Amino acid sequence: MKPSEFVKTYFPYAKKLQYDLGVSAIATLAQAALESGWGEHAIGFNFFGIKDSDGVNGNEQLIITTEYLKSYTAKFPIVISKVWNPTKKFYKYVVKDYFRKYDTPYQSFADHAHFFFVNKRYFQALEYKTDPYRFIDEIAKAGYATDPSYSKLLKQVAKMIENEIIKQKL
Repeated sequence: MKPSEFVKTYFPYAKKLQYDLGVSAIATLAQAALESGWGEHAIGFNFFGIKDSDGVNGNEQLIITTEYLKSYTAKFPIVISKVWNPTKKFYKYVVKDYFRKYDTPYQSFADHAHFFFVNKRYFQALEYKTDPYRFIDEIAKAGYATDPSYSKLLKQVAKMIENEIIKQKL
């Protein structure tokens, strides 16, 4: 999906949640775009890469993902590959792991917003929920993703989203 189409389609969900919970629609939509490849990889309407903690109650799906970890002994349901990066001092894992699945895109957006309120590690980020760029820094610091470039990449996407919102007068 083109960025313009993605923003037009999914901005209303992010905007509603901004109104209801105060989390920046720009930050939310940027995460949805980055995590799902602009909607192309939102398997089971999981736009945010939110994992399923147990993999047993029927609301999960086993999906290939890449993780960047310092541990050589990280546990996943299936490890496809594990490569040490001596420059950055982490292992790049390609694995199959359990992720949540949803019946609708809105369920995914709503679960994502609530995710920050029920996980204590994001309480600091919520202090900046109306500032998309500071919020992005804080969720990255709290470990939302294992990619060491997550904050930088997400801010680039947020800027694209912001420009598209202005362009489309949303």
